[in-house]
Amino acid sequence: MPGKARPGKIRTSSSAKKRIRTTGKGTFAHEKAAHNHLLQQKSKKQKRLSSQALKLKGYKKAVKRLLPN
Repeated sequence: MPGKARPGKIRTSSSAKKRIRTTGKGTFAHEKAAHNHLLQQKSKKQKRLSSQALKLKGYKKAVKRLLPN
């Protein structure tokens, strides 16, 4: 159609969809780093704290832009 500009598609960020998930209440969470390898030399406290999911507070607008669908 000449004369009409079509808006571009909003793409989902591949890195964000691999790292961030939506919780049941609609907030976003991600896993902490440093819990995949070299665990023998890390303390129990460090391993325990890195295994918990983190809520993304204050980044809702930015995350929604990365994960539109």
